[in-house]
Amino acid sequence: MNIYVSASAEPGGRGSSMAPFRTIAEASAMARSGDRIVVGPGIYREWVDPPCGGTSEEERITYIAGEPGEAVISGAEPVQNWTQVEGDVWTARVSNEIFQHRNPYTTLVSGDWYIATKVAHLGDVYLNGKSLYEVTDPEGVYHPVESAASWDREFSKYTWYCSQDEETNETVFLANFHGLDPNQENVEISVRPACFYPSAEGINYITFSGFKVCMAATQWAPPTAYQEGMIGPHWSKGWIIEDCEVYESKCCGISLGKYLQPNNDNKWLHWKYKDGTQTERDCICQAQREGWTKERIGGHIIRRCNIHHCGQTGIVGHLGGVFSTIEDNHIHHINNKQNLAGAEIGGIKMHAAIDVVIRRNHIHHCTRGLWLDRQAQGTRVTRNLFHHNTLPNLEGLDQVPREALQGMGEDIFVEVSHGPTLIDNNLLLSARSVKLCSQGVALVHNLVCGSLVSVGIGTNNGAKTLSSPRYTPYHVPHRTEIAGFMTFLHGDVRFYNNIFLQQPLHPFFQAALDQPPSVPNDWDDGNFRVGTCPYNGYPTFEEWDREFDGYCGMGSEPSDRYYMHLPVWSKGNVYANGARPWDKETGYVSLEDVSLQLIEKDGRYLLDTDLYAKLQNPPETDAVSTETLGMAFEPEQAFENPDGTPIDFSQDYMGRRRSLLHPMPGPFERAEDAKKDLIQMKREF
Repeated sequence: MNIYVSASAEPGGRGSSMAPFRTIAEASAMARSGDRIVVGPGIYREWVDPPCGGTSEEERITYIAGEPGEAVISGAEPVQNWTQVEGDVWTARVSNEIFQHRNPYTTLVSGDWYIATKVAHLGDVYLNGKSLYEVTDPEGVYHPVESAASWDREFSKYTWYCSQDEETNETVFLANFHGLDPNQENVEISVRPACFYPSAEGINYITFSGFKVCMAATQWAPPTAYQEGMIGPHWSKGWIIEDCEVYESKCCGISLGKYLQPNNDNKWLHWKYKDGTQTERDCICQAQREGWTKERIGGHIIRRCNIHHCGQTGIVGHLGGVFSTIEDNHIHHINNKQNLAGAEIGGIKMHAAIDVVIRRNHIHHCTRGLWLDRQAQGTRVTRNLFHHNTLPNLEGLDQVPREALQGMGEDIFVEVSHGPTLIDNNLLLSARSVKLCSQGVALVHNLVCGSLVSVGIGTNNGAKTLSSPRYTPYHVPHRTEIAGFMTFLHGDVRFYNNIFLQQPLHPFFQAALDQPPSVPNDWDDGNFRVGTCPYNGYPTFEEWDREFDGYCGMGSEPSDRYYMHLPVWSKGNVYANGARPWDKETGYVSLEDVSLQLIEKDGRYLLDTDLYAKLQNPPETDAVSTETLGMAFEPEQAFENPDGTPIDFSQDYMGRRRSLLHPMPGPFERAEDAKKDLIQMKREF
């Protein structure tokens, strides 16, 4: 059955095409398995809380915008009663009765791994759809100062401040609009914590298609908390979120995240005696006891969405995103205001991305592109374009202490995971490509123009004087059941048929390359040297294997065999412009004076490069397969598809068939494809 909604309908509709409902919530209350809710153009200022889902993949409930991109679900309300105080500064009062769920102007952003020195309320003030910058005192409104941390420094002077009038039960806003009359512009404030998000668990098999979703007052979403988002399935199975534009969430745009565990929700923040890493382990084990299984949770699809300008993440998830696919999305300009700080920030931030496939996405201009934290087991990152995922502004950075490097981002961060994690056929073009505080990782057929960071470090908890290794779980292959916990030996990495290219660096980065930071740090080594050289000194498989010759169990001579670095495999790679190979690698090719530049023109992204012209004699490569890569050490799981079938890497970045004999290194099988449009998915809104 089709159920119709129109923002211009008269109250009292019945959901028919002739008498549509006025709100999506009315249609949602009526919908049952197999129904289709068709939403007409307009702005819907509501939190849609679906009470029912579909009963199966075939009998799902579908919410679809009748005209793609023209139905807007907003977490905000307009404010039109502004009074000029002086100059560019205006004030307005809003009754707190408008906040039906919580007052986002009395509630601060907070949670585990949030750096609380960044004081921010959940709410925001928006000028023509763009959030202003909150300040902590009226002086910041009367005399705004440009934020050097912001990606949009000029707009960072558009500021706001709020206070409470308890006698009138009102929130009082003060804002600087820099010459604009707010009563003539579109000024809004966020009032709702979500836009399309069930409050109940187990609302399965929903399709959400073609909407614009924006301006919700979402809370910080660490892995140890109930993870909020403007859109999300909330501990359910089988959602499809497609063809949507998602923007201006205070914290997270789309959540595939964890359910509420009242006894262990932000426990580290509220009960300081147990470390956050341990409370996270507790969360995982509790979820296992309470029904976290492949049959009940996950298996979602997020595709063809334009996700941008959210404060914490574009997509977040812990436990609830298992067995999902994230494909063909444009994820960009995340955490650009730099008004929130802490861990858990990135275009995508996923914990326990078990058997998650992340493919054909365009991820750029984020503080960090993709962060896979713990249990990236069976995760595949393939055919994505990453670039400009780093600090927002380089101007003046040569005057900043080099220890500031520790706060930089990168294209991909794989943290404390045992794998197998597969990164193949990607373009990694930021100054830092992969932060690799993990093992059980394979890089195959990538173009890597940034460094490998934090190799061999970053797996401890940072105690002052005592040992503090982080033990993380690994799972039964292709399941959620925990198979064991272990700390990290490092290594167990594979590099096959990649191209590593050292790009010209900003002077600040070049200084760090010439002389790394002097202060020891177990989290970030500040490396900017491109190539596999951070693994110098790690053993080959043959060297590692010899450590076990003659071993007969108890009674053998003492040895470090169980605690030494795990082996490295590296073959068929190209190193250009001073990029350096692992010291035990053979058969690679070195190139000099290679130029490469990513050019954007009218929405098309092209590589301008002479790389392939100079690669006349590529290394002797072999076709890579699941058999080539073997298994990740700790979980003893092969690098294979989520259904357990082998991967043959027969397709390149463009989807072309590769040579089965000697495939071209890097993501392109045909040199001419490197100069074609790199964006394989386009969606206009």
